[in-house]
Amino acid sequence: NHSGDPMKSLGNYRGTMGIWLNQSSIDGFILLGIFSHSQTDLILFSAVMWVFTVALCGNVLLILLIYIDPRLHTPMYFFLSQLSFMDLMLVCNIVPKMAVNFLSGSKSISFVGCGTQIGFFVSLVGSEGLLLGLMAYDRYVAISHPLHYPILMNQKVCLQIMVAAMSFPYCGSRNVDHFFCEVPALLKLACADTSLFDTLLFACCVFMLLLPFSIIVSRKKALATCSSHLTAVSFFYGAAMFIYLRPRRHRTPTHDKVVSIFYTVLTPMLNPLIYSLRNREVMGALRKGLDRCRIGNQP
Repeated sequence: NHSGDPMKSLGNYRGTMGIWLNQSSIDGFILLGIFSHSQTDLILFSAVMWVFTVALCGNVLLILLIYIDPRLHTPMYFFLSQLSFMDLMLVCNIVPKMAVNFLSGSKSISFVGCGTQIGFFVSLVGSEGLLLGLMAYDRYVAISHPLHYPILMNQKVCLQIMVAAMSFPYCGSRNVDHFFCEVPALLKLACADTSLFDTLLFACCVFMLLLPFSIIVSRKKALATCSSHLTAVSFFYGAAMFIYLRPRRHRTPTHDKVVSIFYTVLTPMLNPLIYSLRNREVMGALRKGLDRCRIGNQP
């Protein structure tokens, strides 16, 4: 029997895995997607894939530069490498599956695949939100050992959110009106009372999104010195809070899908561009690397 009580599922991992095995034997879900095959949507899909490619290349390049150049082995660049890694994982968790479904015409995703996508998504978004807030407070303190604990605890909470969401019984429609498995869209299909879980999810999002964003905007120095960084951060937090902190009665699938693009695809592209093109040390490391390649290719 399935239980609609999320608190019970949070404390019984083995039982949850049994539910997963039982539910995964049934057909998975259908992701209705965000694009049709009209000419306009084909152009929009191409634009999203271009943004994805830039995000992929930009984050990989920034991670490599920070790893290779000794001058970038500082606390600030350690943070940037972690941010780039999270952004890289975020876009790779969502966009490839969306692209495959769109190009192949198959919109299905397995039950386990949906749970895995939710697990990575909530963990990455939650961790990035908290890490950005900690770094705004003090980038040197944020990477010290004592503050690794909140990040790890945050990931544990995100994992529990995923486990609880996938433990609800889904006995009706399997059509998820989204381009990936996002918790609010999935919960609409649950044939059980999710009000308690909605309240817990709201409280978690206040801690992981609203609180860190409040810290960032309260740092006058950050506002004065890096408006482009604030713009990227606002895209990330603003879009995520729009999805998770709105009352359910005000949510519409179309709005949710469009807004989700901002923090799943657009922000991961903007971050490496902002932290490389506007950073002399990173650009210096890039020129140094290009000079090495040029010299190495000379006869």
